[in-house]
Amino acid sequence: MRSTPPTKPGNRSTYLHRQVIGYLGLILPVLLWFMAGERPTEGIPERWGLLPSASAYYYTGAVVAFVGVLAALAVFLLTYRGYDNGQWKDRTAATIAGLAAILVASFPTGAPASVPPPSWWTERIGLIHGTAATVLFASFIFFSLFLFTRSNTKKPTAGKQTRNAIYVVCGLAMTSCMLWAIVQGTRKAPIFWPEALALEFFALSWLAKGRAEYTAGVVVARTIHYGRHPHLLLERARGGSGARKGAHE
Repeated sequence: MRSTPPTKPGNRSTYLHRQVIGYLGLILPVLLWFMAGERPTEGIPERWGLLPSASAYYYTGAVVAFVGVLAALAVFLLTYRGYDNGQWKDRTAATIAGLAAILVASFPTGAPASVPPPSWWTERIGLIHGTAATVLFASFIFFSLFLFTRSNTKKPTAGKQTRNAIYVVCGLAMTSCMLWAIVQGTRKAPIFWPEALALEFFALSWLAKGRAEYTAGVVVARTIHYGRHPHLLLERARGGSGARKGAHE
């Protein structure tokens, strides 16, 4: 039993490729908060408190998660090929988003007020970070609203229509989060929540595009199957023919 639906003609990227992009965005906010709490930083009074922005975790014990996840996200975006339908928009948008992710990780925002900034940090670096972050989220919105909703047929299936509704909701939600962050920024107020929510909606749209619900269904079915027939799991581990037969039943 396949873990993803059959790949359609013209689809140059796998469903799992899209799922990985989605899961990276999904775990990032929680991972930053958890690692910063587990590895407290001198100068930040509240160990488990939220910092003003997701980018501010660059200056905490969660820096490896911040840079690492963004670097992985950049790799998967830069290698994303979308669909071979004569359209260049998928690959161009993914390339722009991948390069923006690299800039966000390489040019950090300003340090929190209670943490001394590094000697090499300048306002210019902060400006590059903010611009790159805006481009990154704008690319995610463009994917959700204008690319994921495309279809090769005039009458999309009911499943495709449902997923299109998810893409539109996620795109509009990310747009609202960006506007929220802008308003908060003008007030010098924290923007962690609008950033974190935007990342979750970004993740949801890519997981829907990657048919994560199909994969989850297969995993549940396999878990139930091998739970009822544990001997087949042992045969599968040993490469037995009985396991291969049972896996397709």
